[in-house]
Amino acid sequence: MEFFCYHRDRPGSLPLREELGEAHWAYMDQYEAELIARGPTFAEDGETPTGSVHIVDLPDAAAARAFAFDEPNYQAGAYRDVLVRRWRNLLGRTMWEFPGGRTGGKRYLVLGLGSGDGADLDVPDALQDELIAYGPLLSDDGAVWVGTAALVRAADVEAARAVLTSERYAVIEVHDWEFGGRR
Repeated sequence: MEFFCYHRDRPGSLPLREELGEAHWAYMDQYEAELIARGPTFAEDGETPTGSVHIVDLPDAAAARAFAFDEPNYQAGAYRDVLVRRWRNLLGRTMWEFPGGRTGGKRYLVLGLGSGDGADLDVPDALQDELIAYGPLLSDDGAVWVGTAALVRAADVEAARAVLTSERYAVIEVHDWEFGGRR
């Protein structure tokens, strides 16, 4: 089962994150084979971390919660909250298989939260070459659509936001994002 995890930083937690950098890396190394995508999000300045995205394939919801909440930065209080949701990998690949590679162009996390009938349940053909990861956010049992999460290469925030059908969501967040993992 695939899960989307977004750890949002607590304001002022950068020194703690820096202190725990190696512990975070070592923890993530244990999940190398299960990771579909990962990487930090940033404030508008493009430098200040605001969170950390992890899309992971694990046996069940309990394993996903353990993954998210046993993470060293979470345990130490660096994160203010964590979103953990079932996710479906509509691209069928990992970020490391993205044809555009790790560098070049701006990268974004686009997170749309909604309710009711699902929206954006198919990969948008016109943007397929720019999508790094894409899929619906679902209830724990996978039966109810609650939003859509995408990692996308785009010219700017508005182009990234356009990946989703705006009127179908209660809120759409767009965050600067970059490929994570050891280089």
